[in-house]
Amino acid sequence: SDESKIESAKEEVKDAKQDLKEARGDAKVATVRTATAEEWKAFRESTELQIKANEARIAELKIKMNQPGKALDEMYKIKIEALEQKNRDLRARMEGYEKTQTDWEKFEKDFKRDLDEIGRDMNDIGKALKNLSVDNQ
Repeated sequence: SDESKIESAKEEVKDAKQDLKEARGDAKVATVRTATAEEWKAFRESTELQIKANEARIAELKIKMNQPGKALDEMYKIKIEALEQKNRDLRARMEGYEKTQTDWEKFEKDFKRDLDEIGRDMNDIGKALKNLSVDNQ
């Protein structure tokens, strides 16, 4: 009958839509790629330099904080220690990615964002310490 043909056609359309939805999901998963050897090498070298620069900057901040005659809060010490931990965490994340090779674009974007955040935080602390030393003179 015509009604059964219509119902059958509706089911086929419904199944086709579901198949399309699943295919799109599979395609999305397939587009998650890992870094090429060249991308990873360049990324690792540049971020390693930034992490080492962060370590040097953190050491400078510690020296400024410990200079005689400066009355600094415990807050600066805590902030500097937090920066140091974030920097160590970045290094660990980099090593972790090298072992797991997950979604490259997401990893790179998130890593760069966190690295930039550490840089901004260090600049803020550096400015605050500088302003404090100017106020004390």
